[in-house]
Amino acid sequence: MSADIVTLSVDGLEIPVTVVRKRVKNLNLRVRPNGTVTLSIPQHLPPDRARDFLERRGGWIAEQVRRNIERGRELDVDSEPLDRIPLWGELVTRGPVQTGPGQGVLGQGVLGQGAIDQGAIDELYRSEVLRALPDVAEHMQERIGVHASRWSVRAMKTRWGSCTPKTGSIRINARLAAYPPACLEFVVAHELVHLLEPSHNARFHALLDEFCPDNRHLAKLLKSAPGPR
Repeated sequence: MSADIVTLSVDGLEIPVTVVRKRVKNLNLRVRPNGTVTLSIPQHLPPDRARDFLERRGGWIAEQVRRNIERGRELDVDSEPLDRIPLWGELVTRGPVQTGPGQGVLGQGVLGQGAIDQGAIDELYRSEVLRALPDVAEHMQERIGVHASRWSVRAMKTRWGSCTPKTGSIRINARLAAYPPACLEFVVAHELVHLLEPSHNARFHALLDEFCPDNRHLAKLLKSAPGPR
């Protein structure tokens, strides 16, 4: 396996792309949450083909990198200590404050009186989604008429939710606690609809429109940095 660096100049950004030759059949492009970009290519693909592919996707790559930069500014563990964090669409400070949706307290025992660290934020988000999920899941399952066999909450970097239609298992991203409660409801609805229609075809979107009419707005909201609107 060998790697080269190709620099893309797009919309004022100089974006280094790591091009890795692997035993793959197709070109696989990935923009990581930290802003790094990797392109995996077949071992014998000419370099010009790889560059042409990157230039065609340059606009999309720049958009993803900018988005990740903005998200990183919100929750950057290497930046100055955080005094406020986004929680259910609002900015909250350390110490005892009411949280939502439902009843809950973001207490001094969770974040303490000192600087807020990323580990505490991750644990807070996970506990908040675990608390809110049962009621949201029950409501949406009754509304849609389908039930998951298992729910779990985990930190995911590239997806807000995922499901395995064959087993009925659904996974929800803990970071949804940073966004308004409606975003959690949307992702739960999205994954439940996948139990009825595994693909993103016209039937899937028609069902999602029926059970979550505001889904397009909420999907757009999840592409922006969390915080008050």
